[in-house]
Amino acid sequence: MRYDLVIFDNDGVLVDSEPISNGLLAAYLTELGHPTSYEDSIRDYMGSAMHRVHDLVEERTGQRLPADFDDIFHARVFAAFERELKPVAGAVDVLERLAADGVPYCVASSGSHERIRVGHRTTGLDRWFGDERIFSSQDVGRGKPAPDLFLHAAERMGSTPERCVVVEDSPLGVQAAVAAGMDVYGFTAMTPGEKLAGATRLFGDMRELLPLLAAEERPGS
Repeated sequence: MRYDLVIFDNDGVLVDSEPISNGLLAAYLTELGHPTSYEDSIRDYMGSAMHRVHDLVEERTGQRLPADFDDIFHARVFAAFERELKPVAGAVDVLERLAADGVPYCVASSGSHERIRVGHRTTGLDRWFGDERIFSSQDVGRGKPAPDLFLHAAERMGSTPERCVVVEDSPLGVQAAVAAGMDVYGFTAMTPGEKLAGATRLFGDMRELLPLLAAEERPGS
């Protein structure tokens, strides 16, 4: 590997959760009187922490979401995860190779610690992620697109930003990685490449990631 640390986003990069969670979010917001399509949810909320949902709804409508919104939404998401969630195709192979080669890696997600762990446990990815490799927007003051989460993960993993590469599939995540001074590889399985402006590289199949990383010049070399 050409980097000292590989930082993965979680939803849509390691676990194929974005179709599930965005479908449920759109349905729940619509149920509460805020008509939202699946496409709206992907555009506005994919890759963001829950506070963005609250902030945008209040900004657009002047109304606050119910106090129990997050709890009800997460209960619906976790139940759906138990029924439907799968790893992203190729993610297991990538993690197996990184672990076998001793390459440092971690996950840094806008989702809560509980959401990350439920997804990993359901898909079997928990075998590659001990607590020391899991970072959530809950750990920092500001979520993506602020750089705080990625900088926090790098510091805790003993790396510097210029030696890190982030694997992201959302515009907000790419913005956060760029703001952190890190290279970022935009995963285009769900997000068109033109929406991941600023990404160092784009790729559409997780099985392309290892050769792509190996082919890159090391930052600062």
